This record gives sequence, C-alpha cells and structure tokens, in this order.
Amino acid sequence: MKLLLVGGTGLVGSEVLKRALAEPGIETLVVPSRRKLAISHAKLVAPLVDFDALPPDAAWWQVDAAICTLGTTIRTAGSREAFRKVDHDYPLAVARLAKAHGASRLAVVTAKGANRRSPFFYSRVKGELEADLTALDFPSLTLVRPGLIGGERSERRAGEDVAKRVLAVLGPVLPRSWRVNPASTIAQALLAAVVDGHPGRRIVESAALA
Repeated sequence: MKLLLVGGTGLVGSEVLKRALAEPGIETLVVPSRRKLAISHAKLVAPLVDFDALPPDAAWWQVDAAICTLGTTIRTAGSREAFRKVDHDYPLAVARLAKAHGASRLAVVTAKGANRRSPFFYSRVKGELEADLTALDFPSLTLVRPGLIGGERSERRAGEDVAKRVLAVLGPVLPRSWRVNPASTIAQALLAAVVDGHPGRRIVESAALA
C-alpha cells in the first residue's frame, strides 16, 4: 500500500507516522508538511508544502489511502476563520486531491460531538467536515471522533492539561465515552481503518478509543 498522511507532526499524526513506518504492508508513506520532518526512512516521502496552495498535479498524490490528523484550536489559530481553514478547508482539499488521484480509502480525525447543526462552533465545523467528506463518496471512509486526547503535545494547552489530570483520576469510574483517548489508540484506529478498508462510511466514537 502507498499511504498519504497529513498532519504527521502533530500528537496523533506522529503516532500514525511511527506505526505506519513499522507496518510491513505499507510500502511508501507520503507525509506532506510545512516544515522538514525530523526523521528519515527508506519508505518515507516528505514533500514541503503550503496548505494554502497545494500542488494539484504532484506525483506523490497517487496513493491507495489517506489519513488526515490535521487540527488546531481557535486560540492557537487566532480566529474562527483561521481555525476553520485548518480543521475544515485543509482536510477537505487533501481528501479531494487524494481521491482525484486514485485513493479509495480515507480515515480522518474529527471530534466527539461533531454535528453540522451544533450550536457550538467547534462541533459544527467538525460536523461540516464530516458531511463534506461523506459527499466525496470514498469507497471506504472512517471518521474517528475522539474526546480529550492523551499524550504530550509540542504546545501547551492549559485548560486541556487540567482536564486530563482530572479525568486521569476519575477515569476508572467514568463512562468510557468520557475517558481520555490515548493518541496511540487513535492512531491505531486510523491505521487499521485504511489497512482493512471496510466498505462504506464508518464512525469510531470516543468510547471505542478509551
């Protein structure tokens, strides 16, 4: 399999990257990124890109499957418009180009509570992304909806850190849907989705990732 991974420098994406490079069934891993990756590997292709001007005819788009783990916060992005660009526009653009070049399998991280009719902006953007990806009609589409993601991020998210500590203590008595979802578990679900290639649209809820 030739696999495209977008978001390979983030918390979940870096876990997917590590697992994909160790997966015998993946012959080539394409990881477009804004900055040079810190690792090298015989089956790794890492083109530098501008997500605002993705090259539509690059040969590396020709893959069997794609995984997208792009995501930010409104605070980090700086505005609602910038957040929507990273969490909706970029993943959708990647999915369109991958499908146009032959990809038949797609797995994407969205979020628990994703709903395009949600009164909450974050959940609404994630829901709109899910709807737009579904409309692309991939033969195999998996939408992974984690809650709070466990792991060490490169940037601090103070509120998230506090929530993680609280949930870590309460985890054993909480419903599975409220527990922290480890980045490694999310990564495994994404990789399994594209390797297995179950037909149709499938949603993996946070309870299955605890």
